[in-house]
Amino acid sequence: MENKEIVRQIEILKKEKNAIVLAHYYTHPEVQDVADYIGDSLGLARKAGETKADVIVFCGVHFMAETASIISPNKKVLIPAKNCGCSLAESITSEDIRKWKANNPDGVVVSYVNTTAEVKAETDYCCTSSNAIKVVEHLGKDKNIFFTPDKNLGGYIVKKTGINMHLWDGDCCVHEKISTKMVLEMNQKYPEADILIHPESNCACDDKILNLPNAYFYSTAGIIEHAAKSNKKQFIIATELGTLHQLEKKNPTKEFIVIHPKTICGSMKKVNLKGIYEALLNDKYEVKVPDKIANKAILSIQRMLKIG
Repeated sequence: MENKEIVRQIEILKKEKNAIVLAHYYTHPEVQDVADYIGDSLGLARKAGETKADVIVFCGVHFMAETASIISPNKKVLIPAKNCGCSLAESITSEDIRKWKANNPDGVVVSYVNTTAEVKAETDYCCTSSNAIKVVEHLGKDKNIFFTPDKNLGGYIVKKTGINMHLWDGDCCVHEKISTKMVLEMNQKYPEADILIHPESNCACDDKILNLPNAYFYSTAGIIEHAAKSNKKQFIIATELGTLHQLEKKNPTKEFIVIHPKTICGSMKKVNLKGIYEALLNDKYEVKVPDKIANKAILSIQRMLKIG
């Protein structure tokens, strides 16, 4: 089938099965265009909890589908591609968390949403890049905080809040490539542009970048919001390049320059229209978190959504 016919069949199946398609900003443009909702991790988690649909087709990586399953245990959650892993989620295990807790009985574990369900089950507070600062400030300076798994986001939070934390040595394989040198070179080349940077980036803890008057750190949703509200006409985008699709759709008169052409998440790009169609048609591939893990993990997620 051609893409136009696949899209038509997806719409038919969505109605037949009372299904909703959720897509992350990093997926292919054609996947975003067929989605009922497009968002970052926090927005997608909220939508998964609010939807009245019976079936959620989650176009993203595996931990995101797990989070949707935990939030909506009575719904069928499908991920339309195999092996959609995440370097951050895979960098830490539940056993790593338990070891830290054993040595820090007074400690509080804050886990970025980019973690497995097993890790969330050992976590006190979950967070996303949208609300990480709020979560840490909510806990305060007197707490012994272990932040996992992203060292760059954790370091950025320490810089912005002055709250010291124990940081796990994990990173996003895409954002880790976004260096201080890269940002400074692009700033020199495009001095009139705002630089919109995801705090998972390698440069997120560097004062040379933090002190640039035209550099802003945001979640993906925040990057899109800034571009829409700004009077500037040119923006350097320092995150996964799939974000350009929504930026250009919403701001046709503005110019968006990706920081580097290889800021691509291979796992996100595994999701395609054919996969969405087959997921809906054959209930492929269902993601279901065991009750024992989900019942523990839900508390940290609920705390995240409440503070967020």
